[in-house]
Amino acid sequence: MTAPQQTGSNDDIALLERLGAARSALVAQIAQRIIGQEAIVENLVATMLAGGHALLVGVPGLAKTLLVQTVAQALDLSFNRIQFTPDLMPSDITGTELLQDDPTTGRRQFSFVQGPVFSNIVLADEINRAPPKTQAALLQAMQEREVTVSGQTHPLPRPYFVLATQNPIEQEGTYPLPEAQLDRFMVELRIGYPTRDEEERIVLATTGGAQGPVRAVLGAAELMQMQQLVRRLPASPTLIQHAVRLARGTRPGSDEASAEVNKYVRWGAGPRASQYLVLGAKARAALAGRAVPDLDDLRDMALPVLRHRMVLNFQGEAEGVRLEQLLAPMLAKTQ
Repeated sequence: MTAPQQTGSNDDIALLERLGAARSALVAQIAQRIIGQEAIVENLVATMLAGGHALLVGVPGLAKTLLVQTVAQALDLSFNRIQFTPDLMPSDITGTELLQDDPTTGRRQFSFVQGPVFSNIVLADEINRAPPKTQAALLQAMQEREVTVSGQTHPLPRPYFVLATQNPIEQEGTYPLPEAQLDRFMVELRIGYPTRDEEERIVLATTGGAQGPVRAVLGAAELMQMQQLVRRLPASPTLIQHAVRLARGTRPGSDEASAEVNKYVRWGAGPRASQYLVLGAKARAALAGRAVPDLDDLRDMALPVLRHRMVLNFQGEAEGVRLEQLLAPMLAKTQ
């Protein structure tokens, strides 16, 4: 592990070393259930260290739900799963007020019953199957970490993460996520098929005896301390400049946009992208035991942070342009 550099105190150095040790233990625990997908696991853990939400995109059967459940167990966090369907109502997510009898006074009064959104980790399974009205129930929770019902605001547990899944190939009975909600996800992680060797190991592991339990590596309080540590890590002016240049390069009409972006992109990434690029780079550096993020950390986070924030125009969609093709030249300049 690389020696820590330029931390603020001895406590920060000790916490950084603890984080490096916890990373190895966390990866080992996740690997008991999830075979392969190392890059996905690394970026998901970095996202949670940065305090962000994640959208997991992949076809059915790639263990997206199992990954989220395993991470919740390894971090000893409370976990709720919400199965998004077209008939799901906002109150099914946030909770509602019920008229109940007070046993002490005998009077009837309204009391708030919490919904499944009140958990450290909320799995929004197949989030694009619910209509926009229901999807919007998560907007306040994801941004302010609180829920307002009947004029009363209720804080959510800390730390708080929304980890959503989406099937990219099924379109019938689905609703596109609004850009405002997509922007609240720090990253979009695209999960691909396993390699042949990984698939053979998956089949062997899942068709034999029972798998061992997942051991908790961190708790909520320690995870929040590490989130604060990530924010305290210094970011160089060069890193900030590259992060802003990458985000601005996705916006058609800006000085940093390429001819291809101007030709094929309708909307680019907003200021949240710049913030998440820096936070993600800090988190990846901390996971590697380094106190100062570098441009490699920034490049590693660029695709997951920027990809879902770009919207192709009609010409881009008609010509089948892939966003990775537009981002590759920008990343090549980040040296």
